[in-house]
Amino acid sequence: MLGKLNQRLKRKSESGQYNDLDGESSITNDGRSTSPFSNSFGFLGGDSGNGGLLGSAIEMSAAGAGVVPDDTFTVDQAVNATGFGRFQVKLSLITGLSWMADSMEMMILSIISPALKCDWRLPDWKQALITTGVFLGMMISAVFWGQLSDKYGRKKALALSAVLLSIFGLLSSFSPTFFWILLLRLLVGFAIGCTPQSVTLYAEFLPVQQRGKCVVLLDSFWALGACFEVLLALIIMPTLGWRWLLALSTVPVFVFTLVCAWLPESARFLAANGRTEEALAVLRRIAEENGKPMLAGRLIVDDLTSNESGTSGSAASPSVPGNGDMNSLVSLSSDLRWKSPLQRLLSPELKLTSLLLWFIWLACAFCYYGMVLMSTELLAGAGLAEEEGDCLNRNRGGNSTSREDCSAGCRVLTSADYTDLLWTTLAEFPGIVVTLVVIEFLGRKKTMALEFFIFSLTVFLIMIVCISNRSMLTVMLFLARGIISGVFQAAYVYTPEVYPTYLRSVGIGVCSGMARLGAMVTPFVAQVLVQDSLNVAIGLYGSVSLLAMVASLCLPIETKGRAMG
Repeated sequence: MLGKLNQRLKRKSESGQYNDLDGESSITNDGRSTSPFSNSFGFLGGDSGNGGLLGSAIEMSAAGAGVVPDDTFTVDQAVNATGFGRFQVKLSLITGLSWMADSMEMMILSIISPALKCDWRLPDWKQALITTGVFLGMMISAVFWGQLSDKYGRKKALALSAVLLSIFGLLSSFSPTFFWILLLRLLVGFAIGCTPQSVTLYAEFLPVQQRGKCVVLLDSFWALGACFEVLLALIIMPTLGWRWLLALSTVPVFVFTLVCAWLPESARFLAANGRTEEALAVLRRIAEENGKPMLAGRLIVDDLTSNESGTSGSAASPSVPGNGDMNSLVSLSSDLRWKSPLQRLLSPELKLTSLLLWFIWLACAFCYYGMVLMSTELLAGAGLAEEEGDCLNRNRGGNSTSREDCSAGCRVLTSADYTDLLWTTLAEFPGIVVTLVVIEFLGRKKTMALEFFIFSLTVFLIMIVCISNRSMLTVMLFLARGIISGVFQAAYVYTPEVYPTYLRSVGIGVCSGMARLGAMVTPFVAQVLVQDSLNVAIGLYGSVSLLAMVASLCLPIETKGRAMG
């Protein structure tokens, strides 16, 4: 009986009775039947081609629960089917270039701050204010870039931010006064605020089995950018000075601007916004470049149920409505149109996750950039004596600190300082490797919690070893830098996985904004408070990381192995 039914369906397929959205037959060669959902309820709003309201809702509900009709597929299924190949390698290099360029702009903060302090005789609070200005711009723009990405697409937002970053970064090198460097670096921060969207775009093109590892590996470009900036400073600063360093640091972001034309738009974004043909074109491009066949059938959107649950819509999601609960399903999509993105993030299903993530991101940035900034302060001080206010006229790298510099309270970084700073920056690479292994073994939540705990132990040890010698101090800074960079990347893996497509960019944008809040505060701890009390400054970083460990364990959803919604 089933054989006869298949033969009848094949004959109808050959006669062109069944057509999908892109004009191709929706009956595959093995005789799979057309979805009963869209045909059975056509009287409520159209046939299967137009998608009746109730039929589409049931179809999407089935997709969200992991039950996809035979002749349909989702973006996630198409990406998983084409696997990881040449397309993802190219995407890794391009988004990695963006990550590298932004890392250089962030790393330069710890390098030019001491130079500006000495050149312009800036007090400690003005030195910290320059760094805070960058993070203020990033915080202001975080939600802006998220909403822009969700409305116009990830690609356009990234291209615009790259252009702005190139312009403001170059203009910073011509700053005549403190006011202008503060203003232009704030605008640089505004442009950098779009950086998390590159992670969003990258993650949406990755198969579920490789997503965690690949996003963590993307952090290698961040570490590469930081190391390259230190090497550039080692060459440029002693001869040409900070203005040339600022100008040359814009070269990678300028190159990224040129290659943005290759970047594809997110297929999830296109499908969620009704641009099905464009989404199919992107998916076909992935299949072609990877040498894999494209899934046959009709592309559907699986985010309607995700809008309520705030998850990926997998079968394990407790908040996904049942297939028969159509009244709540249809009213849900209507209600969400009237809610602001922040209200959606704080919906009952997502409230706890969002609040905990906001604190985790704040703690990550507070601790990470604290270690970046404090490294130059501690290495330049080279011991507790200078941290307590003593100004030692000692020979470092062949250069002696002058009395004039001592009276101004500035300490110019030497070749020895840059070398030790490079060693601590290189710690991000083993941090990536450790996170890469642990995140797939323990999961996202436990990985963040474990690394926060180890980081707190490491920074508390700095209070002891700082008294002893420079080598031990460098080792402790190496360990702390590696661990906190790993936990930051684990947060970047978890966040896009836990939010559905319609909230993913905004969710990451708000998390990024909270991170910038922590980064805005940390210069006054790492550059100002540390001059008065190293123990208090270190205690703050250790305590915040312990609280973040607890927050990580309290996250209600583990995203390891889950499909993205």
